[in-house]
Amino acid sequence: MNASLRRLLVALLVLVTLVAVGATGYWVLGHGRWNFTECAYMTVITLSTVGFGELAQMHEVPGARPLTIALIVSGVGALAYAQGNLTALLVEGVIGQVLRRNRMRNAIAKLSRHVVVAGAGSTGKHVIEELVATGTPFVVIDRDLHHLERLSEDVQKGRMLYVHGDATDDHTLVAAGIERARGVVAALTHDKDNLFVTLSARYLNASARIVSKVVEDHAGAKMLKAGATSVVNPAMIGGRRMASELVRPEVNEFLDQMLRDKTKNLRIEECLVPETSSYVGTSLKDSPIRRETKLLVIAVRDKARTFIYNPDPELIMEGGATLIVMGDTDSVVKLRKILDESVPTETAATVRPDSD
Repeated sequence: MNASLRRLLVALLVLVTLVAVGATGYWVLGHGRWNFTECAYMTVITLSTVGFGELAQMHEVPGARPLTIALIVSGVGALAYAQGNLTALLVEGVIGQVLRRNRMRNAIAKLSRHVVVAGAGSTGKHVIEELVATGTPFVVIDRDLHHLERLSEDVQKGRMLYVHGDATDDHTLVAAGIERARGVVAALTHDKDNLFVTLSARYLNASARIVSKVVEDHAGAKMLKAGATSVVNPAMIGGRRMASELVRPEVNEFLDQMLRDKTKNLRIEECLVPETSSYVGTSLKDSPIRRETKLLVIAVRDKARTFIYNPDPELIMEGGATLIVMGDTDSVVKLRKILDESVPTETAATVRPDSD
């Protein structure tokens, strides 16, 4: 239970107890002179310090006025405590929620090139954990607000950006910044919902990479036709993983350890070589990849979309090629910054092949 709500309940319990004690005290002291309703009324106006007037002939009852004094003194403190906690509850509750929503809305509005995760269920949760581990900015959409709040505390200590709503609604996708996103993960429970999210996301963002979850095997082809870049069947992945545990257990253990190691945060990542990079035309061995980042280049995908596995150190890097590297995520970020270094405009102009 919320701490402010708990304190407010305690204060209300104190007030109710004072009303009960005061009403009973007047009734006992009056020996039936006043009925219990009159005694309770007198207690309430005394505790609230309103003081409309005393009970009839109260001055004739010994102990009645001392009881009134005690109720006034205790009532002032109890009411102040209750009002303070009620104010705190409103600030932390209604007002606090409004402020949090506004801060989150502003933070989402500043995002670009992020990932939108539609669905924070059993599949979506693992997607979110991996995005957090790799330092990828993202926004989560889910219908269950309490689940979003719990997940936010679990994975990002309450800093996770999310939109409470239906991911199949275009307005909800827009609120998550779908037009500025670089990728979308459709991880809802049912294929029909993921299909709808895929269609909407492709309509709202023609260039986004959309990865959709499929439950039924036959749904994969429909999802691709609807605009998904790729589809993932968790049941198929799980079955293949179980088989791998039998035939190649050490490989699986290696991959598991790589993903679970919180200190090194190792991953297999991809880094694009921009066309304007100053390292275009440089061999792998002459580039600063190994020297400055300690990353291992395990494959290269050239502009023809062909993979070159275990590339030769003499391989020349081309603009538009993708390096598949293995190492910690901080080094991957560093490599991307290195590759983004552009050739100066004046230098590029002096090396034009058609210059005289």
